[in-house]
Amino acid sequence: MSTITGILGRPYLSLERHLDLGALDAVHEEICLGLTRVPVDYTGGSHRTMGIMPPSREPEAVVDYGEVIRAMSRDELVRFRDLADDPGSIDLDAPGELEFGEERAHPLSRRQMLYLKYRYRVYFPWKVYYELVPNLRWEDKHLATGKAFTREARAIFPRTVAFLKTLPFEAIGRANILGLEAHDHGTVHRDCDPAEGEPPAHFITLCPRGDKRLFLWDEEAREKVPVAGKAYWFHDGDYHGVDADPFFRYSIRVDGVFKQDFLAALRETAGPR
Repeated sequence: MSTITGILGRPYLSLERHLDLGALDAVHEEICLGLTRVPVDYTGGSHRTMGIMPPSREPEAVVDYGEVIRAMSRDELVRFRDLADDPGSIDLDAPGELEFGEERAHPLSRRQMLYLKYRYRVYFPWKVYYELVPNLRWEDKHLATGKAFTREARAIFPRTVAFLKTLPFEAIGRANILGLEAHDHGTVHRDCDPAEGEPPAHFITLCPRGDKRLFLWDEEAREKVPVAGKAYWFHDGDYHGVDADPFFRYSIRVDGVFKQDFLAALRETAGPR
């Protein structure tokens, strides 16, 4: 039995026939130029600690920052705390376990991420992470209330913002650029547990250059299912990762709520597996 849940009876859906991608070349040029002008963060780096990796692929996480922080001495924690954007908000003597990183009480600062990499050899798969529409809580990524494209995104990436606004969403709750440096791999993980019964999150992944080798991972068969194309949708509760290549690759992920006519068109054209 395959462990891949898929979308509408398929492992993933190519969206190229459903979207007008004529602007992608201009978007690609703008993003490559714009990324030289904005600060970027890292993401990933604690998938093993988060318990979202398949057992067979856990060693590929290399050094996980969750494990590193848990093993720090008091002196090390003090140094690490002092690199935070707001060190005063971190009480090392508070009861309970301190939680740092994505979706945790204390997000990592840029300085903390660099220190974890330089000092402890932590592996951050995505070393380019830029939020066009910021989102605080993962479970709210489809909600648009109180969110918008940032002023910086509108100024530096105007064509990109304009294009994303044409996508078939009732609302956009999150949009970001995710890039991998040359020779880096995206650790295999899943973003939710399909066993919990939630429907697949509505999102579109755009890969303007079509060179990001995303794959779904079937843990039962120990096999990859390649995901090809410049626009696609997959169940992010399925394990997925990115193969390494000797060059920089990136994609844009946009989350929200699909328009009903778009969903109907996908159901009509998906057909049998």
